[in-house]
Amino acid sequence: MPAEHIAGLTAPAVQGSALRRWNVLADYWALTKPDVNLLILITTFASFCLARPIHSESFPIVLLLHTLLGTLLVASGMGTLNQFVERRFDTQMRRTKRRPVAAGRIEPSHALWFGILLSVSGAIYLAAAVNLLVSLLAVLTSLIYLFLYTPLKRKTPLCAFAGAIPGAAPPLIGWAAASGKLSLEAWVSMAWSSYGNFPISWPLRGCTAKTTSGLGILFFLAGSDETVLWRGRAYCHLSV
Repeated sequence: MPAEHIAGLTAPAVQGSALRRWNVLADYWALTKPDVNLLILITTFASFCLARPIHSESFPIVLLLHTLLGTLLVASGMGTLNQFVERRFDTQMRRTKRRPVAAGRIEPSHALWFGILLSVSGAIYLAAAVNLLVSLLAVLTSLIYLFLYTPLKRKTPLCAFAGAIPGAAPPLIGWAAASGKLSLEAWVSMAWSSYGNFPISWPLRGCTAKTTSGLGILFFLAGSDETVLWRGRAYCHLSV
C-alpha cells in the first residue's frame, strides 16, 4: 500500500484521537465549575487587598498568588464533588443534565477521586504556602457546601441560609490570608456578602422548582415565575 494512502488513512484517526482527548479535558475543566471559581477568586482577591492595601510599601504579591492558587484548587474540588453528589438529580434538570457526570461522559468514580485530589491538594497547599487558618476555612467551606447545603436543597427552604455561608466564605479566606487573623471587618464583609447571596439564589431556585418535577426548592411562598422574580428584585433593591 502506498505511503501516501496510509498517511491519508491515519490522519483522520489521529485528528479524531486528538479531538477526543480535548473533549475529555474540556469535560474535566467543566467539572470544576470555572465560572463559579472566577467569582470566588475575585472576591478573595478583593478581601485580600482590603486587609493589605495594594498601595502599601510591602504588598505580599507572592502570598496573594499562593492564596488564589490554593483557593482555586479547593473550590475546583468542591465543584467537582458537588457534581458527583448531585449526578442523579442533575439528569432530571434541564439546566444541569448536560454536565459531564450527569451526561455520562465522565465516570462517577473518576469525578469522585478527581474532586478529592483537588480538595486535599488545595488544603495542603494553603496550609503550607499561606497559613493553617486559611486552609481550615477552605476545608470548612467545602464541608458545609457538600454535606449541609447540598442535601438540604431538597428538604427545606432554610438551605438558603446554609448555602449563604460557603457563598460568603471567600472574604474570610482572603482576609485571613493577608492578615493571619479574622478581625471584625472580615466578619462584616462576610455578613454583607452572605446577605447579597439571597437575591441571586431565590429567583434561581424559584425557576428551578418550576422545571425539575419537585426536585428544586422554592424559597418563596407559592406564586408565578413573575412573582418570584419580582420578589428577588425587591430584595436586590433592599440590599442596595
